[in-house]
Amino acid sequence: MDSSRRDVGVLAMEVYFPPTCVQQEALEAHDGASKGKYTIGFGQDCMAFCSEVEDVISMGLTAVTSLLEKYNIDPKQIGRLEVGSETVIDKSKSIKTFLMQVFEEHGNTDIEGVDSTNACYGGTAALFNVVNWVESSSWDGRYGLVVCTDSAVYAEGPARPTGGAAAIAMLIGPNAPISFESKFRGSHMSHAYDFYKPDLASEYPVVDGRLSQTCYLMALDTCYRRLCAKYEKFQGKQFSISDADYFVFHSPYNKLVQKSFARLYFIDFLRSASSVDEDAKEKLAPFSALSGDESYSNRDLEKMSQQVAKRLYNEKVQPTTLLPKQVGNMYTASLYAAFASLIHEKHSALGGKRVVMFSYGSGLTSTMFSFRLSEGQHPFSLSNIANLMDISRKLKSRQEVSPEKFVETLRLMEHRYGGKDFVTSKDTSLLPPGTFYLTEVDSLYRRFYSKKDKKNSTAVARENGSLANGH
Repeated sequence: MDSSRRDVGVLAMEVYFPPTCVQQEALEAHDGASKGKYTIGFGQDCMAFCSEVEDVISMGLTAVTSLLEKYNIDPKQIGRLEVGSETVIDKSKSIKTFLMQVFEEHGNTDIEGVDSTNACYGGTAALFNVVNWVESSSWDGRYGLVVCTDSAVYAEGPARPTGGAAAIAMLIGPNAPISFESKFRGSHMSHAYDFYKPDLASEYPVVDGRLSQTCYLMALDTCYRRLCAKYEKFQGKQFSISDADYFVFHSPYNKLVQKSFARLYFIDFLRSASSVDEDAKEKLAPFSALSGDESYSNRDLEKMSQQVAKRLYNEKVQPTTLLPKQVGNMYTASLYAAFASLIHEKHSALGGKRVVMFSYGSGLTSTMFSFRLSEGQHPFSLSNIANLMDISRKLKSRQEVSPEKFVETLRLMEHRYGGKDFVTSKDTSLLPPGTFYLTEVDSLYRRFYSKKDKKNSTAVARENGSLANGH
């Protein structure tokens, strides 16, 4: 690779999540669940959700425009735009085409890329595609842009509290403070019916919870072992969890993240890695003869591995859990919101650190890969990324709603899903300035959006589904 394309990776990030949320403790009481089931059993604190004026397109538009404005990026400087999402708005027209309205206004229609879809893995597929473009002979010197946007909602029942909603936008280019270690990557792709959405008339998935957890952990095992093998091939020495400073996991709910890191610790024990101390070896020894299938369902192993890995979990994983616990499962945005949490929490001490990422999408697709971090140069520095994401303020400014209001909103969204010929309330009172929102879906299913400006007026009009200044 020539010198102009070294350290390809993430230059800048923006995160957006709806300002409406419901407390998991309140939802427990409303649902008649046992106390602590959602907060301790799932490990979740709060859950964001889209109101009737927000969806994956509006969130994507908000994240993209916010990133471009904050970093003063000319929309003409974007040469590839890829979207990862599993929230299907249209079976043919990609979400990326809606986002193109931002660039058309500035005369830029020369932007490659479309959507990537496979459950929660779509964002990682989009990221890899854009990074590969920058590293390829096709690169024209412009930036790439990746957008992960999803609204995770479930039918009434045990899976509903594992929902959430968010969009992440990432600017991709060379000399990045968040650069790929491309040689250290392990994937596992297979066929499973653990979570899928076969009913095109409903946005609710079919979920086999027990199978989904097993598939996740099995994919984690396989990807980790393959990443270790790649590292050992190129570096000539064993890899263990001690060789990474932080681990970031796709987070359907926090309890699975805790189990996942403990699982890596157990694998290191089986590999006789130096990361496992003598006391832990003694405690894990009774489980060494378990087969893979047996180990996934062994509750005693699960408890013991979490116990012996707890100190390292607190050091290497806990700083990544803020947004996943406060916002919920964000599907394609989940992994990258967790990574954004790490930057928010530790940005001043991340220079030179290695971060291992695990991306999982049901059905199933998975990859473990690694970033090498540097402080970077302003405006593309870790400290500036943390400052401009402004996560603490966004969390504090949210509006908590009652479980009854949350359920009422989901019923309305369920009724409107796939529908046409309706106008929303256009209530933007809770939306921060600069947020896009859905205004109507016409009789031809065309969707129209406006943008809330600083004076709480619409800055965007409707013209054949496009965005334009004035009415």
